[in-house]
Formats: sequence, C-alpha cells, structure tokens
Amino acid sequence: MPSPSPRIALLGFAIECNRFAPVSTREDFAGDVDMRGNALLIEARKPAPALMPDMPGFVTEMDRTGPWTPVALRVASAQPGGPVEQGFFRELMAEFEDGLRSKGPFDGVYVSSHGAALSTGSDDPDGDLYEMIRGIVGPDMPVIGTFDLHANVSRRMVDTISVFVGYRCNPHTDIRERGVEAAQHMRQLLGGVRTATAMVKIPLVPPQISLLTATGPYADVMSYGLSKVGGKVMNVSVMAGFSYSDSPKNGLTTIVTTRDRDAGLAQSLALDICTRAWDMRERFKRKMTSLEDAVRLAVEVGRDPGKPPIILADVADNPGGGGRGNTVQLLKALKEAGARGVICGVFNDPAVAQEAHRLGLGKPFRARFNTREQDSFSQPWECDATVAALSDGRFIGRRGLARGMACEMGPSALLDLDGIKLAVISWRQQCLDPMQFEQLGLDPALARTIVVKSRGHFRAGFDGYVPAERTYEVDCPGLTSPNLATFPWTRLPRPVYPLDEHTTWTP
Repeated sequence: MPSPSPRIALLGFAIECNRFAPVSTREDFAGDVDMRGNALLIEARKPAPALMPDMPGFVTEMDRTGPWTPVALRVASAQPGGPVEQGFFRELMAEFEDGLRSKGPFDGVYVSSHGAALSTGSDDPDGDLYEMIRGIVGPDMPVIGTFDLHANVSRRMVDTISVFVGYRCNPHTDIRERGVEAAQHMRQLLGGVRTATAMVKIPLVPPQISLLTATGPYADVMSYGLSKVGGKVMNVSVMAGFSYSDSPKNGLTTIVTTRDRDAGLAQSLALDICTRAWDMRERFKRKMTSLEDAVRLAVEVGRDPGKPPIILADVADNPGGGGRGNTVQLLKALKEAGARGVICGVFNDPAVAQEAHRLGLGKPFRARFNTREQDSFSQPWECDATVAALSDGRFIGRRGLARGMACEMGPSALLDLDGIKLAVISWRQQCLDPMQFEQLGLDPALARTIVVKSRGHFRAGFDGYVPAERTYEVDCPGLTSPNLATFPWTRLPRPVYPLDEHTTWTP
C-alpha cells in the first residue's frame, strides 16, 4: 500500500565537462550552486530560484499533486568546464551515500542531472552516482533523473534508473517542464506502475551547432521520437551528446522508458529512432561564417542604418560548453576594422572588471585583457577603453533558459571601445539573456551588431531582436570550436561520423 506522504530524496550533480578545458574545482561549484538540506528546499520553492529549473519544477509539481515528504540532501552544479577534481567528487559521493543511508527509509529518489560529467578519475561519474543510488535503495524503488539533451549516456546510467527524462528543447527552454514531468512519473510509480528502459547508441557525434530543435535534422529526429510517447511508452529521450567530453560514451543515444516492464517495446522503438537518425546523418554537417565575412557584415550594417541588424555568435568560445569566455580574435578584428554600433558580451575577465570598478564611471584607461588566463586560446590583448557603466552583475533572467532564474555575473562593467560596447563580467558564463546587457544600461534593440559568447542558448534570449536568418556562427579558434577535426581526441570512439566519413553502422 502506498505511503500517505511518500518520502522522496532530492539530490543533484550537474556539470557539462569539456575534456580540453581546465579542471573544475570545488570553488567552481561553490560559485554556482551548492546547497544542502532545508536551504535547498526553500530555494526550490522561491519565485525566482537560483537552481536549475528542473528541481523547482519537480518540487512544485509534487506539492501540487498531493502530500509528500521531501528529504533534500544536496545539489551541486557548476558552469561547464573541465573534468571535476576527483577529491571533490569523492566527497560529494560520500555525502550522497551517507544521506541515502542515514535519512531513509525512502519511497523514491529524484536526481537533477546533466549527464555529460567527467572527473579526473572517471569517464562516467554520472554512472557512478546512479549505480551507487541503486545499490543502496534496492532494485524496486523509483529512481528518476532529468538530463540535458547533451548528456553522454552509459549503459550503467540507463540500467539503474526507473524513468530517464531528457530535455526536449535546444535552446533549453523546457527544463522546468522536464522536472514537472519527472514528478508526474514519480506519482505513477508510487502508485504501482513498473517500468523498463532501453538504449541504443549510434556512432554519430555531430557538431554542437547542428543540434537545434526548432528546425534541422535533430529537430526531425526529436519530433519523431516524441510522437511515439503515449500508451505504454512513458518517455522518449533522444540525447545528442556532448562531443567535447571526448568520452567513450560519446554518440547520439535514444533512451525509451515503457510501462509494464515492456523491454521489447522499449528496445525496438529506441532502435527505430536511432535508425532514422543514422539515415539522415549527412544533414548534421554545418558550415560556419568565416571571420573575414563576419567582420565585413558588421562593418556594413554599422555604416548603413537601412540594413537590418545581425548577431555574430562566437561559438568556439562558448562558456556554456567549457570555453573561457575571453578569446579576442573576433573582438580584435571588429575593432581593427572600425565596426560601429556593436555590443559584445559577456566577456569574462575579473581583472578588467575590477580595474573598471576601481577607476569609476567615465574614466578612460588602457584595458589589458587576459592577464590572468593561462589557456592557449585566451590571448592577451589591450586597447583604450572608457568605463561606461558599472553593476554588481545580479539580475533575474527574463527570456529563454534563464527566464525567472536569479542569476549573478559578479562585478561587471560596460566598456566603451569607440564603436564597440563590451560587457565584462567576473563570473564565467555564456551570453543567453538580454538582461546581461540591460543591467548595464544597454538596449539590444538599438545595436547594429550583437556579438555573443554562446553556442545556441542565446537564440531563445535574442530571437526577438534578430531572426535566425541574420544570425551567423563565426569560425574562430577556441575550446568549443565546431571544427571537431582540430581536437586531439583520445577517448572518443572511432570511427565516428562525421569525423570519419566512411563510418558504418548496422542496426
């Protein structure tokens, strides 16, 4: 008989790891989200929580659908970066294990995940976590997780979970809804529903810029998979993966969860969806705009007010994929070409932001970028600048992925570079919401060219200013370059398409 107030353990471990980026430390988690116990539960129920939206979505839906007893353990998440230092991950796992053993018994477990984590000692820390959870709670307890659609999925992750819930939208505008969905599944499992999960992986590792879900091949695969949800099929998750993890788990993966433990249906549907994806593999190739053409376009729209504005996406330096958010190739080229009406952000350089705050509004100075950065792509550069605005960097997101979230960029400054307004921040993150400019006094609607340090999430934030057909992904070097052939892969399964053109796969 189900419990009148089921006890549900809440925990989370979420980071997207780029093998080629600097190691992610406990300080990276402390600077993003690291919450325990009652503080975590209070945060999840706030109107504008600092958590990723899946946990608040889960908590809110469980509150709405009946009595329950949440037992909040810990949620630790960080901005995308390099593999997590093993000592911190071990401590995190030990705390999760202690909480699951000492604070039970439980009726279910909910995990807010990303799915593309690495640690310095493991290629599959997500699998380590789910395997540990299942080993403690036993084979029959509901264990449900939400995952980014860039998750790199292992058999251990799927075999130890009751329902696998992946994001459906890229940009990720549905994260809260996936938390709500997870709560709905939890209620069903608490009522006696039993599930089976199955996965199929194909040797397809597409460039990240070809993974939008509004149009294109990934959108078509996702739409087909979601059309099969209903009846015995509880969930279909088509996980494109995160190429820069350079992981044995890389490869587009479909996970299907079915009711009544119908493993045969789950497996056959996962195979069907992956076969469709493989058959359209050539469509996942994507061309970028050269640096020269991008600069030319910016100069043209700056000179001619009759031309519509454009967006230039510096996709190779996307902090949302582990980039440092401070490469200067595009910025420097725009400056040297005399581009006007440009706003650019958000540029990660705590030293420059600190100097601007020290000097104060209206002060001119020689801005020296990347004086503290060791990454080979983050080259030093300097130019004359004037402090145009200052901010503490706090804002409530109003569009796209960040909508309704309490966000912080650290001490921030708007620098006037004569034709270019540069938003400089202290806490590394990608540009995905107009508020990142607006809290510094900039109106993106007045810009001729908007330059964003982002791969794709900016689209949901800035689509009201510039449509997709005037958005250009610029081919520059960086830790998140879509030119996958430029990376020194060591653990990526080979052959893999499109890196290896003659890759074959037999269903």
